[in-house]
Amino acid sequence: MTESISTTKAPAAIGPYSQAIKAGDLIFTSGQIPLTAEGELVDGDITAQTHQVFANLKEVLAAAGATLNDVVKATVFVKNIEDFGTINEVYGQYFNEHRPARSLVEVARLPKDVGIEIELVASIGR
Repeated sequence: MTESISTTKAPAAIGPYSQAIKAGDLIFTSGQIPLTAEGELVDGDITAQTHQVFANLKEVLAAAGATLNDVVKATVFVKNIEDFGTINEVYGQYFNEHRPARSLVEVARLPKDVGIEIELVASIGR
């Protein structure tokens, strides 16, 4: 059985998808980009963008009854691989002792031409 997760504390989906899906003990977030809950793009560099993405992810996870400590896998999409070091530094502020598996890939474009998008898988049954 699956449950669609939605919160007004993160940007609404900009297409035909859910902010997250809860399937049993697993939570799959949709990719989050640096939009505010009001739908405004964050002005600023990749550091500011990455912090906003994590703010969104934390709210979506909370709506599903989870936290970043429940994350088992992260997938990070970046517009410019040269931002890897900066993104890694910010990422480490959210995942320091708890270190889920991760993939990071450079892509040609992201929605709204942002610099980063992150999706997570969390497990609340462990």
